[in-house]
Amino acid sequence: MTVDPAVLEELDRLRGRLNELSGSVLATTDGLVVAHDAHDIEPDSIAALAAAHLALARRFAHAVSHGELRESVVECDRGYITSYTAGPNALLTLVTTGDANLAMVHLEARRCVRRLVRIMKLDNPRPRPEIPQQPGPATPLARRTPMATLSTNARRRQAAG
Repeated sequence: MTVDPAVLEELDRLRGRLNELSGSVLATTDGLVVAHDAHDIEPDSIAALAAAHLALARRFAHAVSHGELRESVVECDRGYITSYTAGPNALLTLVTTGDANLAMVHLEARRCVRRLVRIMKLDNPRPRPEIPQQPGPATPLARRTPMATLSTNARRRQAAG
């Protein structure tokens, strides 16, 4: 797969603006690497994990009716992993050290995503399938009590008592 040189330049500029950046991976929401600037990190693994994380985070946002997911942050002992949606079918994942200024990371990453979307023309690709609605039970679940677990004969003996 040939990567647009402008995409690689954008990821390189991002590294120049964020000294604490360990690596960046631009991937599809299916977990395939589009481009990366990750020297000490396996980009294929990051892309696959980020796609799975994105899918879960989108479901989470949907479950609480907070609208479309824009970004996600994972804070670890030694750093941050941040993911940003880049159009409906791509995401940018950054791995930074623990001394990273998270506000600056967000600012630069959001700017980078806007430029990447323009470069790759990700504004109008095929729409992502909707999250299916989970039907709830038609009737409320039966309440379990200690008496409900006894057999019918045992309940009669208990009542007659």
